[in-house]
Amino acid sequence: MAKWGEGDPRWIVEERADATNVNNWHWTERDATNWSSDKLKSLLLGVNVENEEGSCEVTDVSKVEGEASINNRKGKLIFFYEWNLKATWTGKSNAGVKYKGTVEVPNLSDENDVDDLDICVSLNKDEPETTLTKLMKTKGAEKIREALGSYVELLKTEFTQGMILPTANGVATPTPQPKAKLEKTQISSSSSTVTPVNTGVKIPTCKFCMNETFLTSPFELYRVFVNQEMVQAFTQAPATVDGDKGGRFRLFNGNIFGEFIELVPDKKIVMKWRYNNWPCEHYATITISFLDRSSETELAVEYQGVPDSEEERTKEGWQRYYFEAIKQTFGYGARLF
Repeated sequence: MAKWGEGDPRWIVEERADATNVNNWHWTERDATNWSSDKLKSLLLGVNVENEEGSCEVTDVSKVEGEASINNRKGKLIFFYEWNLKATWTGKSNAGVKYKGTVEVPNLSDENDVDDLDICVSLNKDEPETTLTKLMKTKGAEKIREALGSYVELLKTEFTQGMILPTANGVATPTPQPKAKLEKTQISSSSSTVTPVNTGVKIPTCKFCMNETFLTSPFELYRVFVNQEMVQAFTQAPATVDGDKGGRFRLFNGNIFGEFIELVPDKKIVMKWRYNNWPCEHYATITISFLDRSSETELAVEYQGVPDSEEERTKEGWQRYYFEAIKQTFGYGARLF
């Protein structure tokens, strides 16, 4: 065995007080099959859509066959999941006529993007033809795809809690991602310790503020953050945004995601927000205040719970990919005299 301070760093036990999986070097695995089965059922049950002709709802999940697991190797999480799903949907026309059909998803796996899933919707053979089948094949399939996307997100966040073990300083060490070279902006900030969100690991965090002025009204600027089409416009990438309280969002190809926890139209947005490589299930709380300055809107943004090591990256990212991108995309920048 290597002496103290010598030898292969994989085996230097002072990196962890309990000498367990030093530096997250060893392969560890967690079975997510039972958790996934329950989560898939809960997410699919109750999925419903409606139009002027009636409504449809997933009323039973009859088959959830497959498996899921998570592996940690050298601080990197690797996800394996493969599922074959079958559910029952029930339709009801405005005239009170009921219909039944099935939904099958044969290829939910880590090898397929959620947008590429085959979602097969059919009406039972003994049922009369109905236009509600088309409703289920379009809007219904879209809602089911969103539910399955939520499963994948939760698998990679909620269920992975504790997979990356803390080292001597109490900080988990997630796999680093390349950081874009950005020009630093001058902003005012102050550091203080805040309580992280249910990570199971003590993470040193900070609090700071940023302010930016936009040449538009609070009404217009508020919608830039909660409208999916407008978000896709300034990020120049596909995005998923549910602009209601409790609604989730995923931006920049899943590198950023979170949830709206308070929405006051034209005045305030409070959200849980994170980069995808932050310690599992750790979110910052970001509060955006829209201050009406006559022909301008001042955006006052407060960040709480950002990991200390991510402070500069978060500041630079918001300055370039939010503030500057919004101004350039929608023309809310400097005045032209």
